[in-house]
Amino acid sequence: MTAQLNPRGDVAVLVPAAGAGVRLGPGRPKALRLLAGEPLLVHAVRGISFVPSVRTIMVAAPAAEVDAVRELLAPVAPVQVVPGGAERQASVAAALAAVPTGPEIILVHDAARALTPPMLIDSVAAAVRAGAAAAIPVLPVVDTVKEVTGDELVLRTVDRSRLRAVQTPQGFRRSVLTAAHAAADDPLTDDAGLVEQLGEPVTCIPGSEYAFKITRPFDLALAEHLLAESPGQATRTLSS
Repeated sequence: MTAQLNPRGDVAVLVPAAGAGVRLGPGRPKALRLLAGEPLLVHAVRGISFVPSVRTIMVAAPAAEVDAVRELLAPVAPVQVVPGGAERQASVAAALAAVPTGPEIILVHDAARALTPPMLIDSVAAAVRAGAAAAIPVLPVVDTVKEVTGDELVLRTVDRSRLRAVQTPQGFRRSVLTAAHAAADDPLTDDAGLVEQLGEPVTCIPGSEYAFKITRPFDLALAEHLLAESPGQATRTLSS
């Protein structure tokens, strides 16, 4: 059954899904790799569709896969699919440019974070709605962190108490994200970095252990295990 998005919602979610996923090994583009029999992208879009304030979902797909992705997601939720770019930043910019008039809160969410709970997506949107220019979900860094030289010699031990691991979705006021992409020079790994370059404040909110990024074969195996242990996790609603 296809989820119905809220035509009066104030949130658009951009899903850059054009990456090759080299670290996951040979195969289809990463967003189309299977997790429990369904592509990562299907799991991600399904989770987004459970958030009541979402009005629009924009997917930036590999250029050669646009029609296939549109067909794949048709039974899951109403989505718009645009060709992505060679880099993540280009894919986000393409999706952002195609967002229709209406939503003033823009979330950018990795398809590879396929088990992200809808409650986290809703929390990021709520932080922007409450006045944040940008909001990102984070987790404390639990490992000891070393700064090293190019030849792997330790320079120093970094104080991890002020470090955070950043997840997605990352949320923004639409005007802020648009300005950040317009001013972007060098590619960065996340959109919050572009907003930081504008001098806008970025608010941190608590992340979720389930919102880990599926990057390596081990991550995929972990996600398979979690789904086997808790089959409802990928479809957990805000009320559960």
